Amino acid sequence: MIDLIFPDGSARQYPQGSSGRDVAAAISKSLEKRTLLVRLDGQLIDFDRPLPHGGRVEFVDRNDPDALDTIRHDTAHILAEAVQELFPGTQVTIGPNVEDGFYYDFARAEPFSTDDFAAIEKKMREIVDRDEKIIREEVDRDAAIADFKAMGEDYKALIIESIPAGETVTVYRQGAWKDLCRGPHLPSTRHIGKAFKLTKLAGAYWRGDQNNAQLQRIYGTAWASEEDLAAYLKRVEEAEKRDHRKVGKIMDLFHIQEEGKGMVFWHPKGWTLYRTLESYMRRRTEAGGYVEVKTPQILDRSLWEKSGHWEKFGHAMFVCETDEGESLAVKPMNCPGHVQIFNVGQKSYRELPLRMAEFGSCHRFEPSGGLHGIMRVRAFTQDDGHIFCREDQIEAETTTFVKLLYQVYADLGVELHSVKLALRPDLRAGSDEIWDLAEGKLERAAISAGVQVEHLPGEGAFYGPKLEFHLKDAIGRTWQCGTLQLDFVTPQRLGAEYVGEDGQKHMPVMLHRAILGTFERFLGILIENFGGAFPLWLAPVQAVVATITSDADDFAGDVARRFKAAGLRVESDLRNEKVGYKIREHSLAKVPVIAVVGRKEAEEGKVAIRRLGSQDQTIVTVEEAIALLTAEATPPDLRA
Repeated sequence: MIDLIFPDGSARQYPQGSSGRDVAAAISKSLEKRTLLVRLDGQLIDFDRPLPHGGRVEFVDRNDPDALDTIRHDTAHILAEAVQELFPGTQVTIGPNVEDGFYYDFARAEPFSTDDFAAIEKKMREIVDRDEKIIREEVDRDAAIADFKAMGEDYKALIIESIPAGETVTVYRQGAWKDLCRGPHLPSTRHIGKAFKLTKLAGAYWRGDQNNAQLQRIYGTAWASEEDLAAYLKRVEEAEKRDHRKVGKIMDLFHIQEEGKGMVFWHPKGWTLYRTLESYMRRRTEAGGYVEVKTPQILDRSLWEKSGHWEKFGHAMFVCETDEGESLAVKPMNCPGHVQIFNVGQKSYRELPLRMAEFGSCHRFEPSGGLHGIMRVRAFTQDDGHIFCREDQIEAETTTFVKLLYQVYADLGVELHSVKLALRPDLRAGSDEIWDLAEGKLERAAISAGVQVEHLPGEGAFYGPKLEFHLKDAIGRTWQCGTLQLDFVTPQRLGAEYVGEDGQKHMPVMLHRAILGTFERFLGILIENFGGAFPLWLAPVQAVVATITSDADDFAGDVARRFKAAGLRVESDLRNEKVGYKIREHSLAKVPVIAVVGRKEAEEGKVAIRRLGSQDQTIVTVEEAIALLTAEATPPDLRA
C-alpha cells in the first residue's frame, strides 16, 4: 500500500501500483473527468502512470499553469507527428517549450514554407480528433538507439547516446508515432484541444553549434482555450504595431546598420528624446543626493582581473593592445571605476552613504543573432549608480532607492509588475558565508522597504544577490529594468576602505543600482509602451504649426517663434499641400499637437489646436495655447 496526503490534509492508503486516475476515480467521477496530470510531492506525473511512491498528491486540471506547459509540449509532439505524416523522410530532433509556446527542429532536405502551415495545422487538428492515447514506456538504452536508427531517426539516436548508461530512457507513443521524451504528457491527444497556431519559421543548428548541420525550426503557440489564443494573437498584433524598430523609423528617431552592429545611430528627433529622458534622470538623481562622476572608457586589463570581471565577462569585452605592450579593455560596466574614485583620499564613516552616479557608456559583445533593435545592443548607456555605505545603512538606502524608482516609473507612465530576489549563481565570487550574509540582508532590506519579493535561484550577479524590478507595459508585457545589487565582494577585491567611528579601517558595502537599466533598452520599451504617442513633455516634436493657405505663412512663422521662445519643441509646415494631408502625415509621425492656422486665424491671432488621435479642435489665442502647452510640456519633476 502507499500513503497519499491530499491538499485538505486528509490521508488515505491505496494499493501499490495505483495510478493518479485510479485515485481520482475512487474519489469522484467528476474529479477523474477534469484531471489531466498528477502532482506528487511537487513533481508532475502522467495521469495514467502508476504512482512510484506515496506522498502529497494534487490533481492538475486545465486551469493549472503546469497544465498549460504540458499542453504546449504535447502540441509540439503533435506538430512533429503531423509533419512526418505530411512529409515522409523528415527527421525530428528536439521540441521544447519557449515563452508563450513551443518549437520543433526538423532535419529535411527541402525547405519548409509558411505556406505549409495551413496543411500542417489541419493535420494537427485531425490528430487531436483521433484522440490518440499517449502512453509512457521505459526502454533499454541500447535497444532504443537501435530502434531509432532503424526508423531513420539518426538525431534521436544521437540524443539517446548522450544519456549516461544506466539512466532510465523513456519513450512516449501517441498512436503509431513515438518520440524520446522525459514527459509528462496528457492522457490523450484530445485533451490538448485546438487552441494552437503555427507562427514562424527559422533556421537552427544541431545542438546550437554553427559547425553542425542546419535544421529547420517551426515555432507555434498553444493555449488552454480558444479565448486565450485569440487574446494572445491580439497582443501579438498590437505588439507588431508598436514595434520600436517600426515606430522609430516612422518617427525618424534612430537607425542601426551593418557597419555598426548593435550600435545606435540617433537621429535629431531620437537624440532629443534621449536627452529629455537623460535630463529628467539627472535632475531626479541629483535631488536624490547623488554626485555625478565620469570614468574612463578604456581601462587596463589588470583592473578587470582584480575586480573579477575578466573571469565573468572577459569573453564579452572588447580588447585592444598598444605598441607599448598594454592590454586594455573597453568597459562593460562602471563599478570598478567608481571604486577607484572612492579610493582617492581617506573616507570617514561620516561621509557615508556616498551615492555616486554616472550615465556610463559601456560596450559588451553580443552575438549577432541576439541583437534586437535598440533593446539588445553592443553599445549602451546605463543610468548607473553605486552607493557606498555601512552595513547598518543598507535598509535605509534600499528604502530610499525603492521610493526613487517608484517615483520615476510613475512619472514615465510605466507600472511596476513584480520584484524578484535573484540568488547566488553557480559561477560567483565570495564565500558561501558572504552570500548567506548578503542574501539575508538584502531580503530584510526589501521587506523593510515594503517590497514583496519572489525568489529566483541562481540568477544573482556574480558578486552578490540582486533585487530585480519588473515593469508592465500598456499591452501587458513585463520587462526587467531596475536593479539593486548588494555587494560585499568588489570593495574587498579593490581595496575600498573608510575610517570608522572607532578609528579603525572598515570595508564599505557597495549597492549597485539602476532604475532604467540602460537608456537604449528603456527607450525601446517606452516607444512600444506608448506606441510612439509620447506624453507632451517627452515628445521629440511637441507641436507642428501647419498652414491651411499660403497667406497664413507669416503668421505661422510668428506662432512657431513664440512657441519656441516659450520652450516648446516646435516645427512649421508651410508646404503647398492640403491641410488634411499635413494632419495625416504628422499624425503618423506621432506629433501630439498640431496647431492649424489659416487666414481667419491670422486675422484673429488664434490657432486651432488638434490633438493626436482626435478629430476635434479647440480654437484659442496664441497666448492661451502657449500657457496650455507649456504647462503640459513641463516635466513631472518640475511641476509645482
